Amino acid sequence: MLLKAGIHPKIVQERLGHSSINVTLDTYSHVLPNLQESVLKNIGDSITGTRINTDEPTLLK
Repeated sequence: MLLKAGIHPKIVQERLGHSSINVTLDTYSHVLPNLQESVLKNIGDSITGTRINTDEPTLLK
């Protein structure tokens, strides 16, 4: 799935022809169970100055 591959949800919404990004996220959010954790880690890394590994998608681990 595109979301699991780290593709931005807006792009996924457009490719699937959903009327809004809400439809996409409501339908497929179950494939991103660690989204909140990942976002918080990235915010923490930004605050502490820790480099984010760019080899991995930023939404998934």
